[in-house]
Amino acid sequence: MPVIAEIEDLKRLYRRRVPKMFYDYCESGSWSEQTFRENSSDFDKIYLRQRVAVDMAGRSTKTQMIGQDVSMPVALAPVGLTGMQHFDGEIKAARAAETFGVPYCLSTMSICSIEDVAANTSKPFWMQVYTLKDNAFMQNLFDRAKEAKCSAAVITVDLQLLGQRHKDVKNGLSAPPKLTPASVANMMTKVQWGLGMLQTKRRFFGNIVGHAKGVTDPSSLSTWTAESFDQSLNWDRIREFRKMWDGPLIIKGIMDPRDAREACNVGADAIVVSNHGGRQLDGALSSIRALEPIVDAVGDKIEIHMDGGVRSGQDVLKARALGAKGVWIGRAYVYGLGAMGQQGVTRALEVIHKELELSMALSGRTDIEKVDRDILMVPKGFAGDWS
Repeated sequence: MPVIAEIEDLKRLYRRRVPKMFYDYCESGSWSEQTFRENSSDFDKIYLRQRVAVDMAGRSTKTQMIGQDVSMPVALAPVGLTGMQHFDGEIKAARAAETFGVPYCLSTMSICSIEDVAANTSKPFWMQVYTLKDNAFMQNLFDRAKEAKCSAAVITVDLQLLGQRHKDVKNGLSAPPKLTPASVANMMTKVQWGLGMLQTKRRFFGNIVGHAKGVTDPSSLSTWTAESFDQSLNWDRIREFRKMWDGPLIIKGIMDPRDAREACNVGADAIVVSNHGGRQLDGALSSIRALEPIVDAVGDKIEIHMDGGVRSGQDVLKARALGAKGVWIGRAYVYGLGAMGQQGVTRALEVIHKELELSMALSGRTDIEKVDRDILMVPKGFAGDWS
């Protein structure tokens, strides 16, 4: 058992154990990757205010996200192809989240299906959906989520067009992946990963193959993917999706206060301040910079979460102090999954929780509900008027 003291330790293991194609899929952004990098580096510009002679006993990170009790304000974000990072990856990640007491959100582009995850867990999870043109598929997806007792639906609104990710293009990472001699040769060096893949029959997009019109096998996926995303998406279309789902609704991909107000108007219960992990519009603000103006604009009207660049419990604490009710992690848990399977996801959550709890206490707070902006020192202009 290697010593895992921080998320970076899991990342190093992950890079050694997972094929380059899937490592690059996780660890990359669009174009120059400026936004991808700044999602993480902008956290370093925010400082914590150290306090002393404060009673630090009885610490608690327990809170709620969209009315659900959670052990800390963290959710596992929807990540496509998770089942290619480790065999049955979505099931393993969902189990780790369930045991730890945090929400898990399944991606539409998962390898394991909604039904697979529901059959292998005992508590409700969240279901992420894209804004697709096919009404029948969308309604069926929502209905399947309801049948699986998913406790919330998450609509991703920032993928009308696919941002170009140079590493994916060079590696042939598509739906389905286009294998090349180089990628096959690299996969053959990842023995543990390969043995795991031989153990499972879940190697394709379980929410799509056999459910989407004309997608009867993996080879027909590429045409469906190219034609299905709704480039003409508007807020009226999102209202139509709201009518398809009568449970708690989260809208993910909000980066501007004007869009946050629109999300309030369509009846969302929460929004996620997110730039898709820096994988869509390169040159956009980091999520942590975009957070506070959105909180100022709609924080009294809707629950606000954020994701992007979160690699530590201190990042979670800073986002919480700037007004995020919940913080979603993606890459941080995928590193753990690829490195060590379910145990690795659990270890990632343990690391983040410990960092969150200790940093919170050393900043003079013992209850996550009492964390506020007073624990931070933020540079002038960090989230100011960029007009």
